[in-house]
Order: sequence, then structure tokens, then C-alpha cells
Amino acid sequence: MRPSEFSHRLKASLVINKIMDSDEYLLTVRSFLEQVSRNDYRLSMTEKLTITNERVDDIPLLLAQMQRMGLQPLLDKHFPTHGNWLGLSLGWVTVIWLTHILSLGDHRLSHVEKWAGRRLHTLSSGTGQEVEALDFSDDRLSDILWALSSDERWAEFESEMGGQLVRVYNLRANRVRLDATTASGYGSVTEDGLFQFGHSKAHRPDLPQVKVMLSTLDPLGMPLVTEVVSGEKADDPLYRPSIERVRESLGLTGLLYVGDCKMAALKTRASIQQAGDFWVRFTTIGKIGVGSV
Repeated sequence: MRPSEFSHRLKASLVINKIMDSDEYLLTVRSFLEQVSRNDYRLSMTEKLTITNERVDDIPLLLAQMQRMGLQPLLDKHFPTHGNWLGLSLGWVTVIWLTHILSLGDHRLSHVEKWAGRRLHTLSSGTGQEVEALDFSDDRLSDILWALSSDERWAEFESEMGGQLVRVYNLRANRVRLDATTASGYGSVTEDGLFQFGHSKAHRPDLPQVKVMLSTLDPLGMPLVTEVVSGEKADDPLYRPSIERVRESLGLTGLLYVGDCKMAALKTRASIQQAGDFWVRFTTIGKIGVGSV
């Protein structure tokens, strides 16, 4: 009890003793009891509270968006973990890791554990899971990257993911655009590595490169299928596998595939037409080839 409150109670008691024989006795006692009740309430409000202060930023929005996409259950389905895996599942760790990357624009593994440790309450509330900082250690994130590097499992995951997004957002899948690009780097070239010397679209033949074929839902630009191959390979053979994966993902035919002149290979055009789809290829400015073999 604080000294001021004790003094207040003592003075009230003296007042009561002084007017014991007066008609104001009952009224004074009632006022005293009411005051004591108010003081007890103030005392209860002075109990020590634990306040958690976290920086939320755009974390709830990103988590909600990825949960709506159904990302976590698909990751856990296509990338099963070892029986000794403890803590959050691979799917949840990946979702929160992606939240860190998108929120901060930082892909470094070493920063994720510290970032998560400062936002445990926010992350637990947003996922409904018991989140710990150790779920995002360097070793755990490295294990996830190794699991995601499986080409077969990734193709199955990406195919189901694309079809699910089209259904969830009720997107009209009528036209698909395909194109390939390259990314150069200063890494070393190995015999079985992705970075190889090849025709450079960036006019840097002195740098090894990796090639990426991207299939997107046009005009939205939503990625459907991504093919990553070594940098020495030509663009032409990449179209047919990508188109087949798009067709498998969407489960639709009658789509219009749009590409550049390298999609004009006879086998590519024949496979599109045989499946009941259509194609448009851009050659030079002002010239367009339309869907017949």
C-alpha cells in the first residue's frame, strides 16, 4: 500500500471515531467503504503487466495472402520432410521465410532467425502455430532449399499451384505468353552447373549465364510455369515442355499461346495444334504468324 493511500484511510477512520455519536455515522461509514472499494480497484490496476511490443509492418497482409493461396499445405504435400523434423513444418517455415523476403526485400539466410525472434507473437497470431526463432536457423533454411531443388517435385508443386490459383481467384485462362531470358553472373563454370557460356542476350559473352523460360497468364502476368536450364541451351526446345506443363496445370485446351519467332519450330506448332490449342508468334515488327501449321 502506498503512503498516500494509508494516510487517506487513517484520516477516514479518525473522522468516523469523532462522530460516532452523531446522526452522520452511517453515511460516513458508507462513504468510507465506497472509498476503500475504489482504492482496492486502483491497487489491482497497479499490478505488474507484461507488454509485448513488436513491429508488425505488412506481415499480417502477406501471411493472409499466402494462406489464401493455399501455399503451406501444397508445400507440405509435395516436399515431405524427415521423421525427425521438429518444430514448424516445411510449408510454414517457407511461408514465413517468404514473408521476410517480401517485407524486407532481403533474401539472406542469416538474417531470418533474428527477424523472426523479434516478431514471435505476430507470427504466431498470423499463422495459428507456435513459432520459435530456431525454426529459422541457417541449417533449417538450407535444408528447405535442398528440398525445393528437386526438379520433379517442384514441377508437380508448380503445376498444382498454378491450377489452384486460377480456381481460387476465378481467373479467365484464355491466353498464355511464353518467353525466355538469361541472367549472367561472375560465378565459376562447372561441367554439370547451370551457369554456362552461351549466346548472351545482354551482349556479355564473357560471362556465364543461366536461362529461364517463363510462362505467364496473359494479360495478368501471373507466372504459371518456370523452367530453369543451363545457359548454353537454345530457346527453341524449351517451348514444348513448358506448354505441356501449362496444359497439365490448368487442365484446359483451346488456349492461345503467344511467343516470339523461336516458337515457330514445326514440332512446337504441330504439338499445339494437335492438342486443340492455338498459337501466335511475333517475328519482326508488324508481322504476325497465326495458328496453322
